[in-house]
Amino acid sequence: MTNAVIVDVVRTAVGKGKPGGALSGTHPVELLAHVLREITSRNDLDPALVDDVIGGCVNQAGEQALNISRTALLSAGFPESVPATTIDRQCGSSQQAAHFAAQGIIAGAYDIVIACGVESMSRVPMGTSSMGQDASGPGIAARYPEGLVNQGISAELIAAKWKFDREALDAFSAQSHQRAAEAIAAGFFDKEIVPITVTNAAGEQVRHTVDETVRAATTAEALAGLKPSFYTEAYAARFPEAGWHITPGNSSPLTDGASAVLIMSEEAAAKLGLTPRARFHSFAVAGDDPMFMLTAPIPATKKILARSGLGIDDIDAYEVNEAFAPVPLMWAHEFGADPARLNPRGGAIALGHALGSSGTRLLTTLVNHLEATGGRYGLQTMCEGAGMANATIIERL
Repeated sequence: MTNAVIVDVVRTAVGKGKPGGALSGTHPVELLAHVLREITSRNDLDPALVDDVIGGCVNQAGEQALNISRTALLSAGFPESVPATTIDRQCGSSQQAAHFAAQGIIAGAYDIVIACGVESMSRVPMGTSSMGQDASGPGIAARYPEGLVNQGISAELIAAKWKFDREALDAFSAQSHQRAAEAIAAGFFDKEIVPITVTNAAGEQVRHTVDETVRAATTAEALAGLKPSFYTEAYAARFPEAGWHITPGNSSPLTDGASAVLIMSEEAAAKLGLTPRARFHSFAVAGDDPMFMLTAPIPATKKILARSGLGIDDIDAYEVNEAFAPVPLMWAHEFGADPARLNPRGGAIALGHALGSSGTRLLTTLVNHLEATGGRYGLQTMCEGAGMANATIIERL
């Protein structure tokens, strides 16, 4: 079987996903074009050799419409002969892009692919793609007559079901910031972040190199003062079990960012004189209850462990996307996972969740962490809208 290997991984430092954020003045096409340009140039790769570019983006509207992956590669100066497509598996869009890229190589359909992702939440806010319209249709209304809920309510339901109190959620969230801040201070992200020149609020050209959402001074005590984000009287009546513990402090912040992964067959890498850094070991995707919405990392992880023949203790690091604090805590509880191996460089609560970019962003950080620590296997999983999850296991080479 042909192995699909990871040759390189890059990302921008994230910016706050609101007007005035570090990347808010940069068009999302240019964010994605930047990482595409960087990942080919730093590997001295002729872009004409790329068989396909597969990108993730969730809000494919406005400045992110019309197949942003193709627009970005053209902006990056790639030859017109290089194709691209943009996919939407909600928060896991670019993780799915990496799956499709690697699976295409394993199947013999590709030799070289770039999987990537982008989201500018400052310029294309969440919900833009539906434009306030009913995107469900009558069949969903008939199947779920009480109505599905937003992800914040789902996070509340998970916290209640797994009995996570506010203190546990805030303590985990503060730890996320502390780990990310320590990683920044130690230079652990330097290898993966490609600086990008942006225009700041003063109109000056500056290089953006540090994740903007990490707060080194965050404490659980400070987070305890924040008010619940999703409480309403109607929801409280419908879900009396909810403790209303989800706040801006234990949720991932809105962010802008882009990331990319260069994936090849082993033979293509050898022919080009490039050294693979990791290989794709196993893949899984799963669905779960869309009311709880964020629980699918559990069946996805069960599926991938069964397929891989590995146990949870064989995995050296786990990247479980911190959309909300209950998600990685739920996952760790179900698998008896070692807390020290869970998001060891901090997660999305600190580093942000630039939706379409998050899958390849997590993969980027996972590859670098395994290399820095000498770990062999890494597992990545993330919850996705409507109750889905991808899971990926990589092996450091």
